[in-house]
Amino acid sequence: MSVDADTVRRIGRLARIRIAEEDVSAYEGELNAILGFVEQLDEVDVSGVEPMTSVTPMVLRRREDKVTDGGYADKIVANASISEDNFFMVPKVVE
Repeated sequence: MSVDADTVRRIGRLARIRIAEEDVSAYEGELNAILGFVEQLDEVDVSGVEPMTSVTPMVLRRREDKVTDGGYADKIVANASISEDNFFMVPKVVE
C-alpha cells in the first residue's frame, strides 16, 4: 500500500493538521516508509507465539476488595454552592 499526495492532504484534514503544499511530498515519503515497515512486519511468522502485554513477566499487585471508611458525604458536599441529600445540585443544561 502506498500513500499519494491526496491521501496525505486527507489525513492532514482528518487530523486537523495544516500541511503546507510544499511539505506534502515529504509527508508522503515518510508515510510510505512507515507503511513499508508495517508490511515487513506482516511477513514475520508469529504462529505459536503467545500474545503478551509486556516484554518482562509481571503480575499486577492486587488489593483486598473491602469496604473502606467512607460515610463522610456531608464533608464532600460541604463546599458545594447547592446540595441536597448529600448530592451536588447543578443547573439544568439541556432542555
